[in-house]
Amino acid sequence: MNLEVHIKNVRGSQIAAKITGTFTVDGNSFKFNAIAFGRIGGHNIGAKISKHTEKELTKLGYSVDDVINDLQQKLIHGDISLPEGLKKESFADS
Repeated sequence: MNLEVHIKNVRGSQIAAKITGTFTVDGNSFKFNAIAFGRIGGHNIGAKISKHTEKELTKLGYSVDDVINDLQQKLIHGDISLPEGLKKESFADS
């Protein structure tokens, strides 16, 4: 599975932030929302997708759990694209 993550907006700080964006799986684009938490206990990200997106992914033959896990891992590891003017340093630990 080839999954790419594109961030549209981040609101918050290094401690907690709300992230909105899209992810692309083998040429199919979908929206997501996520909450990112840092500091105590390490970094955590909870990504959510709509029921409609879940159905579409299933129709395409993907495991929804695998897609969400991959999405969250890419967010945690910073394997993302950002809009012009937004820098990782503004919401992630260096």
